[in-house]
Amino acid sequence: MIWDELTTDEIARLDRQIPVILPIAATEQHGPHLPLATDRLICENFIQMLDSRMMDHILCLPTVSVGCSEHHMDFAGSLSLTHATFLAVVSEILASVAAHGFAKLVIFNAHGGNIGVGQVITEFFGRRHPEIELVFLTWWRIASNALFEITETGPGGVGHACEFETSLMLHFAPQMVRHDLIQPGGNQPTYAWAEGDMLRGSRGALYRSMKQMSPNGVFGDPTRASAEKGVRIASAVLDELERMIHSLRL
Repeated sequence: MIWDELTTDEIARLDRQIPVILPIAATEQHGPHLPLATDRLICENFIQMLDSRMMDHILCLPTVSVGCSEHHMDFAGSLSLTHATFLAVVSEILASVAAHGFAKLVIFNAHGGNIGVGQVITEFFGRRHPEIELVFLTWWRIASNALFEITETGPGGVGHACEFETSLMLHFAPQMVRHDLIQPGGNQPTYAWAEGDMLRGSRGALYRSMKQMSPNGVFGDPTRASAEKGVRIASAVLDELERMIHSLRL
């Protein structure tokens, strides 16, 4: 069920133990071949597909479509909230949901720049609302084992506007992909211990803007993307997401 498609009376009649999902994404550059809305579109397509599978067993909130993207601001069109603002916005949405009596809240994330503050939100809000069960999930992390079986690009191949995100966009919104502009990322390696991607975490954190990491705004290799691969990625993520959400209902 979609939160803002229901009436106030319909919301009032719902079981307060139903999992409520808040999608969070970003509006930022995704190289020359993908639109600024890439994270939002991927996130919302996952949620729409999950809603089709679980129907009246979940309740989906409107997407927070601008996230923490300051490291992308060297590229035209990128939008960003500060961590403090993002924490306040997400926490206040969750507080509104909690005020209506819902007890199981899930933040579903589609942007790497939201992960750090997402953990802070989980701890900040969770501590202040012990009556709430709050979960933070990022799509590529929840299905990492299955995604390792799908990727063909090796270390550094799946980072941003990459094999995975481009494949999902070829599946979800092929008309928005600039096929003739797909090119490998300009990954600029630094220290071996600081290198990582969606599937392989780094051993230490090193701040770099996206422009420093990749002059063309692509981290990874989208030339290995395909719509068929997008179908496989989507299926793997949705299967795991459905299992996790279903476990909250038990």
